[in-house]
Amino acid sequence: MISIDPKKNTERENYKLLIGSIIPRPIAFVTTKSEQGVINGAPFSFFNIVSSNPPMISLAVQRPNGRLKDTARHIHHQQQFVVHIVDEDNVKQVNETAASLPVTESEIDRAQFTLIDSQLISIPGIQEAKVRMECRLVQSIPLMNGDEQTGDLFIGEVVKFHIDETIYNEGRIDPRKLKAVSRLAGSNYAKIGDIFEIERPD
Repeated sequence: MISIDPKKNTERENYKLLIGSIIPRPIAFVTTKSEQGVINGAPFSFFNIVSSNPPMISLAVQRPNGRLKDTARHIHHQQQFVVHIVDEDNVKQVNETAASLPVTESEIDRAQFTLIDSQLISIPGIQEAKVRMECRLVQSIPLMNGDEQTGDLFIGEVVKFHIDETIYNEGRIDPRKLKAVSRLAGSNYAKIGDIFEIERPD
């Protein structure tokens, strides 16, 4: 067993250890709106469930070299965002949105996604996702390294679920039909793969 002190590592070395071991990670494709009204779309794998009462999700956005990313800036300003689950049918388009574009250009246009209006918030989602969640910001938590802010942790409350009827049955989502993909390290992704069941003990 190798023991590693993260304080003796570079940020990049710690990043590689985290993304290589905490796998698979669900991927959120997040749409936000700039102050100029441009719709931004970006994928994030530092994402998960926080609570079901009320339904809340977490989204962590890093600050490379202390620079605030567009998604984080827009969430701070608009207090709203839409989270989509990335699946086998849209992952290539989502990957296109990871390109670095000027804030005046929309990743949605680059990926040829179709915008669809939300019902309770002003940020549109994309039609190509089988699951999308309209979210309102509950809390933003600065992620600090000493005196330097290195990221933003957003907690959002899901105020409306939109689920494709082909994957939904009696309150449950069929994972085989959703075909969600997950993030590994580097350029690697994973499909659902084999599903097995283990009963929880009494």
